[in-house]
Amino acid sequence: MNSHATARSAVVVGGGIGGLAVAVGLRRIGWRVTVLERKAVGGEVGAGIALMSNAMRALESLGLGPAVKAGGRPQLSTGVRDGEGRWLSQVDGTALEAKLGTGIYSLHRAELHDILRGALPVDCGVVTGAEVTDITQDPNQALVHYTGPGGTATIGADLAVVADGVNSRIRARLRPDAPAPVYSGSTVWRGVTTDAFLPTPDIAQTLHDGAEIGVMPIRDGRVCWHMVTKAKAGVRYDNEWAEVRRRLEGLHDPIPALLEATAPEAVLHHDIHILGTPLDTYVAGRVALLGDAAHAMPPHLGQGACMAIEDAVVLAACLHTHQNQATALATYDNTRRPRVAAVTKASHRMGRIQKAEGRLAVAMRNTAMRLTPPAVAMKAILKFADWTPPRIPLPDTGTTA
Repeated sequence: MNSHATARSAVVVGGGIGGLAVAVGLRRIGWRVTVLERKAVGGEVGAGIALMSNAMRALESLGLGPAVKAGGRPQLSTGVRDGEGRWLSQVDGTALEAKLGTGIYSLHRAELHDILRGALPVDCGVVTGAEVTDITQDPNQALVHYTGPGGTATIGADLAVVADGVNSRIRARLRPDAPAPVYSGSTVWRGVTTDAFLPTPDIAQTLHDGAEIGVMPIRDGRVCWHMVTKAKAGVRYDNEWAEVRRRLEGLHDPIPALLEATAPEAVLHHDIHILGTPLDTYVAGRVALLGDAAHAMPPHLGQGACMAIEDAVVLAACLHTHQNQATALATYDNTRRPRVAAVTKASHRMGRIQKAEGRLAVAMRNTAMRLTPPAVAMKAILKFADWTPPRIPLPDTGTTA
């Protein structure tokens, strides 16, 4: 570990997956870290997450590969079906793992959150119920102002990392000129079966008329599912479960059965907002933006959380490599924005494919996918999954749990 990093301090705004991942990375390079989370109880709820190979490599660089693999479920095959259950495209997960050294793992977001939180030592403060109101800066530090359980307070640190999501209040304070988040035009329902579901399906997508349905088993046998479809913003239903049931009627097994195995009150419904105009920088002085706060993208590649984990590893590695913090943050910014831009562009393109509407458009889309050779489909996945994280040093005794 570089001795210059030992006494440095950081405040992370947001205790979600990206915020905790960067806290783990900063602790590994010897920084003192405080995490401020606005929710009264930390944690993730309600949905699963598929960690693509690039995210798995990033987590392995944080020393968390064994824990994630133990808590997750390896996906040995995946693919895309049409509404009648016929395969449009299939990918051999074992072949993907052979090429990349790690495959796709699925787990509940709460499980990943617990793994990240458990990797932080007891002296890394995670303050819940802390609403950050502003970040100011003087020549020597970033000053993070928040209201918490004990009233208003300010923490000074060498660095502030903003990881508080697409609707980040702090991004708006730092960059009042930057465009606000916009509605993507799509809404998503999500759920998890109450109990283990048998027979266990493979992770897969189903493309229906204007909608994409995802199915993802997790290690305990439960199955996470989601449905993304075009909709007007803000539309809600008295019974969200019944609305999803109506929309899924007639689709192939086991999709309707998964909904029947989900408690109605456990169905979540959220509109999808994105940063429609990319930020021209993820850095402002001693402040770095990370994850959705920096680059909220459409969900159609399943790379949103994966990009946040990548951000965390790259930021920690840059701060370890460069003694000058300004140089480190500039390197982080210049490294991350081109890759995120490419993934975002591809996600938009995939969304247009997945949300094809009308008999003719759907038929043309499905035919094109069926005629795409498996090697071409594998190459498309490797384009973004084959990413090598920068090296983060092993921690000295006492720097991580």
